[in-house]
Amino acid sequence: MSSLPPDNVPAPLEGQSDRFAAIPLPGPGPAEPMPEFRPRPEFETQPLADRAPRVDSRTPFRWIDLLYLMLFYFIAGGILTVIVAAGAVVFFGISPATLRNSTADWASVLIISQALLSGATLVFLYVVVRGRSAAPFWQTMGWRGFRNMASSGSVMLRYVFGGFALAVVVGWLGNFVGRESGIPMEELFRSRQSVLMLMALGILVAPLVEETIFRGCIFPVIARKFGITTGIVATGALFGLAHAQQLGGAWGQIGLLICVGIVLTYVRARAGTVAASYFVHLGYNTILFAGFYIATGGLRHLPGA
Repeated sequence: MSSLPPDNVPAPLEGQSDRFAAIPLPGPGPAEPMPEFRPRPEFETQPLADRAPRVDSRTPFRWIDLLYLMLFYFIAGGILTVIVAAGAVVFFGISPATLRNSTADWASVLIISQALLSGATLVFLYVVVRGRSAAPFWQTMGWRGFRNMASSGSVMLRYVFGGFALAVVVGWLGNFVGRESGIPMEELFRSRQSVLMLMALGILVAPLVEETIFRGCIFPVIARKFGITTGIVATGALFGLAHAQQLGGAWGQIGLLICVGIVLTYVRARAGTVAASYFVHLGYNTILFAGFYIATGGLRHLPGA
């Protein structure tokens, strides 16, 4: 129905109000000011280093917890090594002298104790999280889903192949920093048994545990206090230095591992989940061991064996 007055209605008399005057005419009214557009925080185009770790800033871990973690790791590692060595003597009849002089047996003790220490460290972190938060453990440790879950399979493969590429680049750079001989890590590659155990540890256990410790626990604490950039560099440096004992002071190789740690932490910060750096780490370790397996003819020609 039209809101206009009919044409046959007479004009109002003088002093009489027009009842149609208050009826608004159709058509556009006065232009209203456009509301100010404010982008949502998750779509801000700030550089990575300028964005605060929103989710990770709520980590239940504190600086004192990192100290407790370090003390637990070294003390528990020493205790577990003694227990495993004692078990080899008691249950397998290996004499202490033989255990000291046998490269394969002592390497097996070290690898088994390291695997047990990895599990014990996860239990320690679980106890700390449960004492401070009711949130799911793995999510609290930074293990979250990828942003695009519809293509999560292809995303995981890209990260794994990224780890392959990282291993190739690091291997090429290793030619320029030198490869020192006589480092403690080489003792683990003297026998087929110890190499197979080390492969299982390096592929199945180490990426999971190391990413949970460094990128899930340590990185958020540093980034919350000093920012993401400092957190990436500091966590990467700690990752490389944590392997210094295995490399016996081979600083060229330690420097390369620091660079690897920085790359892994950057991937984790960029993706917002430890799962991303885990798959890069998994690809990195897998290609290293695969290359060693091929280079030794299927572990038939081990160095120094």
